[in-house]
Amino acid sequence: MTIHDTHPFADPDPDPVRRFRGRLTGTVALLTSDRAGLTVSSLMVANGEPARVLALVDPDSDLADAVERTGRAVVQLLSWSHRDLAEAFAGTAPAPGGPFRMAAFEDTTWGPRLADAHSWAGVRVESAVEVGWSLLLTCVVEEVVVGDDADPLVHRRGRYVKP
Repeated sequence: MTIHDTHPFADPDPDPVRRFRGRLTGTVALLTSDRAGLTVSSLMVANGEPARVLALVDPDSDLADAVERTGRAVVQLLSWSHRDLAEAFAGTAPAPGGPFRMAAFEDTTWGPRLADAHSWAGVRVESAVEVGWSLLLTCVVEEVVVGDDADPLVHRRGRYVKP
C-alpha cells in the first residue's frame, strides 16, 4: 500500500472553468416538475414585470424532459436539513423508491413542492436554450413565497457548507 499526499480521485487535468464556477457560492435550489427533480445552484433571479428565474440544468436530465413537457416548475430553496435529499436529487446518493419518497411533497399548479420548503416560486418556462453544456431555462415567476432562511443549504467548491 502506498500513501499519497493528494486526493486519489482528483482530476489530473482540472477544468479551470469548472473550478472557477465552484468558487461561486450559492444556495442550493431544488427544481421539480411533474415527478422529476434536480438540485441546482446555477440560478439567478431577475426582478421586473414579470420577474424571472434563470437556471442552468443538465439537458439530459429527467427534469429537462419534464419542463419541456409541462412548461412549469417549482423552484424551492433548500435548508441544511435537506442535505441528503439534495444528494438524492443530484443522483449522487441512493434513493430507494426514488427521491420523492424521501420527503413530503405537495401538489401545486407548477409541480410537486417540498412541503417544508420555507421559500419557493411557481414558474412558467418561457424558453429553454442550450448554453455550453447546459440548458438555460428562463422562467416567468407566477407565484413566490418567501419564508425564514435561518439555515440555508449552501454549495461551494463541490461541498455543502454552512454560511
